[in-house]
Amino acid sequence: MKVLGISGSPRRDENSERMVKEVLSTITCETEFISLARKKIGPCISCLGCIEDNICKVKDDMSELRQKIVAADAYVIGAPNYYSMINGLTHCFMERFYQFRHQEGKGVSGKIAVAVGVGGRNGDPVVDNLKTFFQYNQIECVGAVSAQGVANCFICGYGETCKVGAVHMFFGPGTKVNEETTPSLDKQPEKLEEARELGRKLDARLQGFAAAT
Repeated sequence: MKVLGISGSPRRDENSERMVKEVLSTITCETEFISLARKKIGPCISCLGCIEDNICKVKDDMSELRQKIVAADAYVIGAPNYYSMINGLTHCFMERFYQFRHQEGKGVSGKIAVAVGVGGRNGDPVVDNLKTFFQYNQIECVGAVSAQGVANCFICGYGETCKVGAVHMFFGPGTKVNEETTPSLDKQPEKLEEARELGRKLDARLQGFAAAT
């Protein structure tokens, strides 16, 4: 049994990646983590080249990920919330699963997954997007976790004065950017534990699969 963890954030070592790794941390079977940061993954171009063999013909970094996706028994996919929806890089990654949809999609159907969302206010829209994605691909979502991350407005240098940014939007005018007001996963221990508990749940399901085979 193997679990593939994917962080769709364009930044390494940030909240989406950390939350995915928290889920993976309590899984006892083999795990692999992949960050999509700095990978070149374009959208599906609807060329229908994958119809006959379920292999995407677009040549970019998705090609090297395909075998890992097929070989995995379960997935933990996490991504950030951009404009109340999943970010573009992760969406492109999801679109390219179209290659598995033909002839009953045996490359990924029947597998299980956990959805992880992180956002400036929360990651709920991301979780909803991932659940829909799993459903389309006949992947069972065994659980989801959503946490608050650090919106870029807290680190851009203009967060305190920008009237349309996340600082004003979430906390109101006059809010100062400091350690107390800046969101952090370390301030959300219940979310970290929720992620670890999902890892245990996923692990138990996989152990059940292994025992049955």
